[in-house]
Amino acid sequence: MKRPPAIDKAVESGLTPFRGRRASGLLPQARLGGPMPWVIAIMVALTVVAASGALALSNMVSTARGDVAGRATVQVIEPDPASRAAQVRRIETVLAQDPAVAGFRVIPEADIAELLEPWLGTDEEMEAVPLPALIDLELRGRSDRQVYERLEAALKEVAPQARIDAQSEWLAPVLSALSALKWMALALIAMLGFVAAAAVWLAARNALGGNRDTIEIVHLLGGSDDQIARIFQRSILLDAIAGGTLGLVAGGAAVLLLGRQFSALQSGMVAGGSLSALDWMAIALVPLFAIAIAVYTARMTVLSSLRKTL
Repeated sequence: MKRPPAIDKAVESGLTPFRGRRASGLLPQARLGGPMPWVIAIMVALTVVAASGALALSNMVSTARGDVAGRATVQVIEPDPASRAAQVRRIETVLAQDPAVAGFRVIPEADIAELLEPWLGTDEEMEAVPLPALIDLELRGRSDRQVYERLEAALKEVAPQARIDAQSEWLAPVLSALSALKWMALALIAMLGFVAAAAVWLAARNALGGNRDTIEIVHLLGGSDDQIARIFQRSILLDAIAGGTLGLVAGGAAVLLLGRQFSALQSGMVAGGSLSALDWMAIALVPLFAIAIAVYTARMTVLSSLRKTL
């Protein structure tokens, strides 16, 4: 059996060369030449996108809940314009005297018509459909259902056609769906971490099998399992650094592109999902976690295999 150059040097200097760059001679592999760096790059890129999505959804839900907390809309559904206007005036008097009300604003009919124009058409077409009167209402502190029921009962005494819709209630299904998407993104991150660890495990097992003769010689020369494990660690470390860097760049570019697409929607709720500086710092840590998982998995795989077979 022809001994590798690293073994010849080990015989001469008592295994001292089995560290650093000389030790990596046991595993000749061109960086980015094998599949492992690309596998790690893909995993990191997907994790960056998933983590960005989870953080954006979390910010969006938090912002939306803060915006709608204690806010409600009073509707007066009355087809007769004169009666509708009279009820609105009486409602304003009740709201101004109620201690639970922090403020209110009667929405102009022109704004309501503009809001409904995509569905109801132009002014001429809207004349056949009576528009409700809307009052934007803000309550003090955290308001529960009892406060809304008490206030609605008081309004119905002066305006029988009045009703209150808490914004947090009709927006609750949307926020619940966004929260579910956030947890799905977190589950995807966990799955990607597991898949990355499995890929490193397979790569380490294959590398052990391909270098078994060399490893046996190292053992005969007095080399320890820890020395051999460090050789594999260094190889995986370089692959993980290269793959993590590529994945971070690709994933970051994808996140920025998606951010521009969503910002073009000019939606208030979407704007609440923008990423902060702390969010970007957390995203930048993704490659570090990937490197740590890869190195630890490689070390444990090599040590476990060596203890079982040698």
